[in-house]
Amino acid sequence: MNNMKAEVEVAESAVMDSEMRLIDAVYARRSVRGFLDKEVPEEVLHRIFEIAQQAPSNCNVQPWKVYIASGELKDRLRQQMVKNTAGGVKPNPDYPYHGKFENEYRKRQVDCAIALYSKMGIGRDDKPGRMRAVLRNFEFFDAPYIAFIGMDPGFEITVAVDVGMFAQTLMLTMVAFGLHSCPMGTMRNYPDLVREAFAIEDGTKILFGMSFGYEDTNVPANEARTTRDDFTTNIVFRSK
Repeated sequence: MNNMKAEVEVAESAVMDSEMRLIDAVYARRSVRGFLDKEVPEEVLHRIFEIAQQAPSNCNVQPWKVYIASGELKDRLRQQMVKNTAGGVKPNPDYPYHGKFENEYRKRQVDCAIALYSKMGIGRDDKPGRMRAVLRNFEFFDAPYIAFIGMDPGFEITVAVDVGMFAQTLMLTMVAFGLHSCPMGTMRNYPDLVREAFAIEDGTKILFGMSFGYEDTNVPANEARTTRDDFTTNIVFRSK
């Protein structure tokens, strides 16, 4: 009887909302690049996405489309994407990548790479090591879930701002429930594979992807930390 009561309490606690403060979630969120092979209870998953659905959007159109793969489908996509990348298959993203980072943006990019690669034991001239790091993206960092996030093909790129706000809401909610994530632009490299896997017939275009699950704290890459500039670097206040 006591065991049954304990099981009920565990089940009930799985769907209880987190009491983590928003500010704590903001500071705790980071890109995690190594996950445990551990499923998230369905009730928790559904609650996370229910909360994220409250994200703002222009005229409340809620333009995001999210396709989440796990199990055999995730493994098949992983295999296909690793094969394409390692084999040099040219990406055909629905949306172009950004231009070159220059000046302070380039410095931040380099600092981020140094923080990550140093923890992974990859030197500046270690080309095989860098290739392994690239392939880790397409292995979804061993996450039990990979989400592909896109929008209707009729929308212009400005609507992607709304999708970005949804993604941030989603990532912060995941942190509040004890999960972590890694948003990845590389997941738009082979959108046709995603459309085929999910039988997408409306032409939804893929913007980016997101690996998520429970963090594996034994993965060296997860020890990497980046910093943020003082907010006055980016923010301007004026009254006249």
